[in-house]
Amino acid sequence: MSAIRVDTAARTLTAFGNTIPCLIGKAGAADAADKREGDAMTPRGTYAVRALLVRPDRMQAPKTALPWRWLHQSDGWSDDVRDPAYNRPVRHPHLFSAEHLWRDDGLYDLIVILGHNDAPPVPGMGSAIFLHCTAEKPYTQGCVAVSRDALLALVGRLSPADTIAIA
Repeated sequence: MSAIRVDTAARTLTAFGNTIPCLIGKAGAADAADKREGDAMTPRGTYAVRALLVRPDRMQAPKTALPWRWLHQSDGWSDDVRDPAYNRPVRHPHLFSAEHLWRDDGLYDLIVILGHNDAPPVPGMGSAIFLHCTAEKPYTQGCVAVSRDALLALVGRLSPADTIAIA
């Protein structure tokens, strides 16, 4: 079991002997217990690497040991604290607020789902915390992001036993 380490102060991600730049939440980082929905903070803690979502019109099938599936145009992720499916994948149209995962900006061409607030989800403690591609902005809304090429190389080496430690 290897771990990905994110240094939120240095804005770096270290994995498999390599250290690369990364982006974190616009408002910085917070301990997981202090993370709140919509606060734009990256939660500190150690999380399981759950699975991978891949946008089929922009990426080829990945070579990875992670469970994965193709992203669909209707895919979303619930961020509404009133939703019984809070912090879970959903399909649009959805009765409650949910992030659209099919985006034009390339941010979610490749998404590593992290095990933040998911066993079970506690409404209001943060949703949709992913490791994903960078885009135009120099920050995320609470996720960790690296370049698309770096993420593609990383998922090729990840396994379901791996974790990400955000400090």
